[in-house]
Amino acid sequence: MLQIADLTYRLGPRLLFDEASAMLPAGARVGLVGRNGVGKTTLFRLIAGEIAPEGGSIALPRRARLGEVEQEAPGGETKLIDFVLAADLERAALLTEAESADDPARIAEIQTRLVDIDAHAAPARAAAILAGLGFDDAAQRRPLSAFSGGWRMRVALAAALFTTPDMLLLDEPTNYLDIEGTLWLMDHLAKYPASLLIISHDRDLLDHSCDHILHLDRGKLTLYRGNYSSFERQRREQQMLLGKAAKKQEAKRKHLQSFVDRFRAKATKARQAQARLKVLARMEEVELIVDDSVLPFHLPSAKKPLSPPIIAMENVSAGYGGTPVLSRVNLSLSNDDRIGLLGANGNGKSTLAKLIGGRLDPLGGKITRAPKLAAGFFTQHQVDDLDPADTPLSAVRRLVPDASETTARAHTARLGFPATKAETPVALLSGGEKARLLLGLAAFDAPHLLILDEPTNHLDIDSRTALIDALNEFEGAVILIAHDRHLLEASVDRLWLVADGGVTPFEGDLDDYRRLVLEKNGGAPREPSPVPNKRETSERKREPSSASMRKRITALEEQIGKFENLIARVDAALADPDAFSRDPHKAAQLAAQRHDLHSALAAAEEEWLRLSAELENA
Repeated sequence: MLQIADLTYRLGPRLLFDEASAMLPAGARVGLVGRNGVGKTTLFRLIAGEIAPEGGSIALPRRARLGEVEQEAPGGETKLIDFVLAADLERAALLTEAESADDPARIAEIQTRLVDIDAHAAPARAAAILAGLGFDDAAQRRPLSAFSGGWRMRVALAAALFTTPDMLLLDEPTNYLDIEGTLWLMDHLAKYPASLLIISHDRDLLDHSCDHILHLDRGKLTLYRGNYSSFERQRREQQMLLGKAAKKQEAKRKHLQSFVDRFRAKATKARQAQARLKVLARMEEVELIVDDSVLPFHLPSAKKPLSPPIIAMENVSAGYGGTPVLSRVNLSLSNDDRIGLLGANGNGKSTLAKLIGGRLDPLGGKITRAPKLAAGFFTQHQVDDLDPADTPLSAVRRLVPDASETTARAHTARLGFPATKAETPVALLSGGEKARLLLGLAAFDAPHLLILDEPTNHLDIDSRTALIDALNEFEGAVILIAHDRHLLEASVDRLWLVADGGVTPFEGDLDDYRRLVLEKNGGAPREPSPVPNKRETSERKREPSSASMRKRITALEEQIGKFENLIARVDAALADPDAFSRDPHKAAQLAAQRHDLHSALAAAEEEWLRLSAELENA
C-alpha cells in the first residue's frame, strides 16, 4: 500500500531520515513509534506531500485516497452532524447535483453511485461515530462554535474516521479524548476496513488496534509484525541475539589478533599471520541495538505519613457560580490510596480533583482534612500556561529562594534538567520536557497527596513507563485522571466513577468499564450467552472473577503491610536490653506474639503469591 524507499530528509543540521526504507502492506493497521523528536510527525508531512524529501521516494497506489485529521479545530455555525457528513466530498457533490439534475441518464448514474457508496446510511454512521467520541444526539445538532477547541478537535477526528480513506494518518488521536472516547476509538480502529498509520504513545491503543509496528530510530525505519507488546518482545530478542553475536565476534577477534601478534615476526608463520590480518579487516562489526536511557521521574514521598483518613467528605456538593456539578459526595481518602477517576469529560472529574486538592471550595456539605496535609497538583493546561521565558532553574529557585546556587542546580538536576539544560528557556523545551518539569515541581515539597490530571499527553512510551515506576515508588496517596489505560492499570488499585452529578466507587476493573462504555455507545452489542451445563456453572462459581481476585490481592497487601509494621514494633520492643530482666512475662508474650505474626505474615504472602499467579494466568 505504502512504499518508502531510501528516504533522506534533514531538519536544519539534524538528519531525521538516513536512506530509510519500509513497505506497508495493504489493509495493515500500523503504529508508528519512536522517541519524541525523532521525526514521526515529519514522516506524516512527507507522506501527505506537505514537504518534499531530499532523497528517495514515497509512493501510494494511483487514486488512493489519503486522509488525516485537520491540524486546526474547525469552527463556524455548521452543525456537528452536518460538518462530519460534508467531509465525504463525493457524497456531498452527488447530493447537490441530484437536486438540480434533469437528464434521466445522469439522474440514474447519480442514484446508482449513491447506492454504491451507501450514501443513505451515512447520517446514521456519522451519528454513531460522533456518539462514540462523546457527542449525544442534542450535541450533534449544535453548532461547532458552541464547543471548546478540544471538543472541536474530536469533531475533526470524527470527520476523518467517517470518510474511511484508503490510508488514514492519525497523529496522537487520543490527546483530546477522555478514557471513554479512547476505549471507543480503540475498538473502532481495530475494525478499520482500510490501511491505517497511527502515531501514538498509548501502548494499550497500539496493542488493541494495530497489527504492525513501524519503528523509527536513528534515521531508519523497521517494520515489525504484531502489536506493540509483540514488537517489544521481538526487539528484546534481537538485542539478546546481537549481544551474543558481538561477544562471539570479540572472542574471535582477540584469538586472531593474538595469533598475529605472536607469529607476525616469524618467517614460517608470516603468511598465516597476513591471512588472519585480512580476515580481521574483512570482519564487519556487529551493530548492537542500544536503547537511549530515560531519566527517571523524581516524586519524593513525605517523611511523616499522616493518620488515615487524610480527607473525608460528607454530603459535599461542588460547582461554579453557585451551580453544582457534583452533589451528595460521600467519600474518604486514606494515606496510601491509589484512585483512578473514570467518567466522560464534562462529568466533573477535574472538579472533584480540585475539590480534593483544596483548589475549589465546596458549595455545601463538610470536608475534613488531616492537619498539615500537603497536596501536589498537575493539570494538563499548566503545560500551555508556562512562561516561555522561564527556565527550569528559575522555577526551582522560586521554591527554594534561600538555597545556594549549587543546591538549586542539584534540585533542578533531580527533576531531569542537569547542567546547561537547567537554563534552557521553556519556549525551547519539548512538550515532554515541560510535562516533566511541572510534574517535578508538583511533587517538589514531598506531598502526602499527588493529584495528576492527564499527565501523559506529551510523554512517549518509555517516559510513561518511567512515570509508572515513580508513582509506584511514591508512598503517599494518588488521584489520577488519565485516558491511558495502561497507566491506570499499572498505577491505581481503586476506581471511582464520576457520572450523573455524583461519585461512586466502581466495582470492577477497566475491562468491565470498557464493556460498559462500548455497550452504552453501541460499539459492542452484548452477545447472547450460551446456556451452561451444571458442571460449567459449578466451576464458574468456584473460580473467582478477575475483579474479586484484584480486591483480595489489594486486601492481602494491606494485611501484609500491617503484619510487617507490627513485627517491626515487636522487634523494637524486644531489642531493649532490659526487656527480659524488667518484665520477663511481657517479654515472653511479645516473643510468642512475634511468632504468631510471622506465621500470619507467611500465610498472607503465600495466598498473595497464589492469587497473583492465578490472576496473571487468567
